[in-house]
Amino acid sequence: MDSALLPIIGLITLALVFDFLNGFHDAANSIATIISTRVLSPRQAIIWATFFNMVAFFIFNHEVAKTMGKGIVDIAVIDNHVVFGALMGACGWNIITWYYGLPSSSSHALIGGLAGAAVVKAGSTKVLVMSGIIKVVAFIAIAPLLGLMLGLFFGVVVYRLFSKSTPSKVDRFFRKGELLSSATYCMGHGGNDAQKTMGIITGLLVSNGYLGGKFEVPGWVAAACYAAMGIGTMSGGWRIVKTMGQKLSKLKPVDGFCAEAGAATTLFFASSMGVPVSTTHTITGAIMGVGTMKRFSAVKWGVAGQIVWAWILTIPGAALISAVFYLLSNVIFK
Repeated sequence: MDSALLPIIGLITLALVFDFLNGFHDAANSIATIISTRVLSPRQAIIWATFFNMVAFFIFNHEVAKTMGKGIVDIAVIDNHVVFGALMGACGWNIITWYYGLPSSSSHALIGGLAGAAVVKAGSTKVLVMSGIIKVVAFIAIAPLLGLMLGLFFGVVVYRLFSKSTPSKVDRFFRKGELLSSATYCMGHGGNDAQKTMGIITGLLVSNGYLGGKFEVPGWVAAACYAAMGIGTMSGGWRIVKTMGQKLSKLKPVDGFCAEAGAATTLFFASSMGVPVSTTHTITGAIMGVGTMKRFSAVKWGVAGQIVWAWILTIPGAALISAVFYLLSNVIFK
């Protein structure tokens, strides 16, 4: 085997490990509501989420991957050391937030990691593609707000439509309805999140001259990323499931349906625009929207505040870890 291939294979493996951690970390996003409402058991919910995360392979284009691979930092600056630093920064941050049960964004961790390593390499922020950075930063606010508004909207519409139905009838109907909304949300989650790693791997291949300078995601890269995320989702992430499904707001099946419908709509919209958004932000906003519809105090704002702090710290935290690993990589792997 060509010795030049070894570091590339190692980095692709590390990228798939990140995708596994992404699925593991974000399993809560896909299954928190459907577990909280007891529509499915945890084991059933994980299998359900894994399947529909992987179904996204057949639905979505690769616009998010293109943004991630060449729309955050100048692709000319990407090399093996930058990719290593970015992945280590994102993986490190995911492990830290998983340990403390905080549903931070794997997407923003990867973006922060990529930016941190690239800036250290170039010695200037000019290497950042500001149009992409601005889009991502804007959606840090837009995604949860849109999720909140859509969750609230679906909640108001559904509650009015079923206002004359008995609670038991509503519960039976939306136990089935939540299976559909959860499946749709899982597809949106897989379609947005798996593409971020696709973008990193494709950028790595382009920088090493394996794609003829053309940024197109190879089929095997897409399949590997969806599979890694699916396996990670199947492994679960129970600390974060508890935060998302139980601590933010108490949910009934009808509430879970509205939250998932609002979050899924947001994710499909963002993916169509090629924006790598946080699925964590999105579902959290939707859950809070449904909770707010009942009464303002239904949302446990203290827990929500802790999650917001995790969001704020994610990009700089991952960037700092990434910068350290980028420097270490240049020392160890000269």
